[in-house]
Amino acid sequence: MWTYVLRRLLYAIPVYLGIIFIVMAALRINDPVAAYLGKNATAETVELKRRSMGLDRPFLVQYADFLRRIATLDFGSADRPYRSWQYESDDVGKKLAGAIGPTVAVTVPTLVLTSLIAITVGMISAFYRGRWPDRLLMFFVVLGMSISVVVFIVVGQSLFRGWINALAGSEVLASNGYEPGPGNWVTYCALPVLIGVVVGMGYDARFYRAVFVEETGRDYVTTARAKGAGRARIMFVHMLKNAMIPVITRIMITVPFLVTGSIVMEYQFRIPGMGKLLIDALGNKDFPIIQAFTAVFALLFIVTNILTDVLYALVDPRVRLA
Repeated sequence: MWTYVLRRLLYAIPVYLGIIFIVMAALRINDPVAAYLGKNATAETVELKRRSMGLDRPFLVQYADFLRRIATLDFGSADRPYRSWQYESDDVGKKLAGAIGPTVAVTVPTLVLTSLIAITVGMISAFYRGRWPDRLLMFFVVLGMSISVVVFIVVGQSLFRGWINALAGSEVLASNGYEPGPGNWVTYCALPVLIGVVVGMGYDARFYRAVFVEETGRDYVTTARAKGAGRARIMFVHMLKNAMIPVITRIMITVPFLVTGSIVMEYQFRIPGMGKLLIDALGNKDFPIIQAFTAVFALLFIVTNILTDVLYALVDPRVRLA
């Protein structure tokens, strides 16, 4: 297995280097310094800014320097500063580190709850296919995925904000800002997580229902019924075990998009996570942060793809990593 993982990592290196190269080249098609400073900036000011950011060097030198930063995880230090243009007093590494916690506080609970609920709903709907439990569950699933996330955010802030604050014992609105800490999770993250679960569960539940509908026609389900196995055992032991490959695929595909998909939640609830920091950097043409986020997101995609194959082999002995 480790040989396979190492080989996949080696194969991914050229792809990763190509992504970084394309993004850095695209950001420099037009002069990023002139775009950042605006039309009123003098040529001398633009040149000084370009020199302070190291953009006066040849492109390949800048590319090699950024790869060294990635390899050493050094996105800003006293001897090798890598400053954000928008937050000039902070290194890019500091901004990245500060944004990871709020994003994880929203995305991880959303992923776990969405997966557990969607898998359960999909199994129940598949087992009662065509009967009233299936129709009722699918009605609410389709209803949830048909309504825009913006509508859920507006309705949630209007109707449920007071309940969330009462539950948390706080009168601070999440729309007024984010204060990190486990004790503030309910106040600032409960509603975004709830909305994310409602929106994402619809798509996942329909997918899992299709997977489990196919499994209900397998011979092992008929055999288990003939042996007198209970409905719960058939669903949560036999069917779930044999459907783990598509389940893992769905979950692992969702992981990178949870980070990018949290942009709307973080922006609307003013949670200073990775999504909000990225959208602010795009709006302010802060390309040092954009470059760093590209490196992080690309690495996340590559790691999840490799981890998906490894999980295949762990849950299904028929899968061989070769």
